Amino acid sequence: MRTFQRRLPHHHPENKWLFITWHLHGSLPHARYPPADKLSSGAAFVWMDRYLDTTRRGPMYLAIEPIASVVLAALKRGEQMNQYDLGPYVIMSNHVHALLLPKISPSRLMQSLKGATARDANRILDRTGETFWQAESYDHWVRSEKEWRKIAAYIENNPVKAGFVGRAEDYRWSSAGKPNNAEMSLGAADTSVCATSR
Repeated sequence: MRTFQRRLPHHHPENKWLFITWHLHGSLPHARYPPADKLSSGAAFVWMDRYLDTTRRGPMYLAIEPIASVVLAALKRGEQMNQYDLGPYVIMSNHVHALLLPKISPSRLMQSLKGATARDANRILDRTGETFWQAESYDHWVRSEKEWRKIAAYIENNPVKAGFVGRAEDYRWSSAGKPNNAEMSLGAADTSVCATSR
């Protein structure tokens, strides 16, 4: 198991699903971060996600159709390249949620995913050399099939909760209502523990 810590702890056991969230650089101002010593990682995630869903400040580049298309294509390409199995996902205006079952190092797959999308998005925005994604991503090691299903529902209902659509399946940049979502492998979640709670 790979374990490291930046602002948040990261535990990456092999053959376990990860709930990963990453957001645009500047979408969560550093001064607005919850105090690292005051909240558990789970509480910090909830705070961050609520802020990202409700803010109308900061970059919202993922609401631009060609940029959302770049991110969606990259998510699917990573699966086709056998870097991971892709479960439910959603591309919001300033962040992305996905359930991934990594087949390569999670840090390597995120570097590849974020690097390729940043380059293409900056080209669309006619920017060069500017940071597109926030450096650190939130990840959570999924404990069980029940938790996997709860996270999947959370991901696909995020556009409804944020007020973008009335029904999850009406949101274009989500796995909701689309066939061929990865099913959770029971063997991949039977004994894992949460990497970012407590």
